[in-house]
Amino acid sequence: MPSGLKSTKTCHDSPSGQLLLGIRQFNAAQWYQCHETLELLWMVASGDLRHLYQGIIQLAIAMHHWRNGNFNGAISLLDGGVDYLSKLPQICLWIDVAELITQAESVKKQLEELGVARMAELEPNAIPKIMTVSV
Repeated sequence: MPSGLKSTKTCHDSPSGQLLLGIRQFNAAQWYQCHETLELLWMVASGDLRHLYQGIIQLAIAMHHWRNGNFNGAISLLDGGVDYLSKLPQICLWIDVAELITQAESVKKQLEELGVARMAELEPNAIPKIMTVSV
């Protein structure tokens, strides 16, 4: 999207191909790539969609930090992502936001229980996935 243009999408619209790519990247544990993909959408978004993209970006980078052994970065960005997502309706652009918040809070709790020394022992099924819903 050219610089200076703002998106007119709302939570009730269908997701763009760019967002679907970001979701695939997130769910494939390509968290840094997801961040790069969604940042382009975030830059031109406003309102709820800006919060959606920022929340997903922060969760993606939180998981990127976890994988790289940055415990504090992971915890901080999980909190930040949940804060942004909590401002949204339960479903936005077909994304089950409520479920993503639940998963992010769960992974944060598990990481806190494991602590810095054991953070790599996080169960693979604890890693958040972005779920879409039929509308």
